[in-house]
Amino acid sequence: MITFSEAQLVAWISPVLWPFLRVLALFTAMPILSMRAVPMRARVALAFLIAVAAQPTLVGQPIIGINSPQALGAVVQQVGIGLAIGFAVRLVFTAVELAGELVGLQMGLNFAAFFDPASNAQVSAVSRFMGTISMLLFIVVNGHLMVLMAVVRSFEAFPADGNFLDSLARLQMHGLGREIFASALWIALPMIGLLLFVNLTLGIVSRVAPQMNVFAVGFPVTLVMGLIGIAATLPLMDQPMMALMERTIALFGPR
Repeated sequence: MITFSEAQLVAWISPVLWPFLRVLALFTAMPILSMRAVPMRARVALAFLIAVAAQPTLVGQPIIGINSPQALGAVVQQVGIGLAIGFAVRLVFTAVELAGELVGLQMGLNFAAFFDPASNAQVSAVSRFMGTISMLLFIVVNGHLMVLMAVVRSFEAFPADGNFLDSLARLQMHGLGREIFASALWIALPMIGLLLFVNLTLGIVSRVAPQMNVFAVGFPVTLVMGLIGIAATLPLMDQPMMALMERTIALFGPR
């Protein structure tokens, strides 16, 4: 009769359990995979597959028993770090959507808002369009693979030792707030400059020809120039998005 000791079972289960919890928490907060269209069974199966496939690289990780006093701290640590990675990636999309809000405000399209079931909030048409483009760009540049590599590499900087407070102190997530606004302004800066020049031109025209109804002419001109500017700047959006993505992923790598 084949028997197994508790130490053997812990040595087999522990290396897979803690990466599985971290990846599953990542899928709960990560864009695209956290959508309701993705079944929960698919997330669990994919998280388990990634945890098993990452075993050759996760060497030297501490062995924590399921019924040991450190188990609760390890669970909180894995879930917290996984949610932090997913939240950080979501902030990249938030920066692009914020740029869309700024552009829509300059174009006068902020009144064209609708309910977004993904964020449970009212978003403008330009912001939703920029968010969709960033989502497609995220898949095209293999951003999902970069995130999976980041969660595997995070075990080098934040091993599964159950010390959640120390991991939280070394994450320094507050530094991403500055990156969000800086990247959003960087993405929207060409459009803001173009629309500012258009509004300045319309102001000069209204002073030169007071009989012209600038309010009736200005909105179509601003709208057309805004659409032209969006079409011209979309091919350049990958550089600031990739820079912000690399800055975000670097937080969870080895220091």
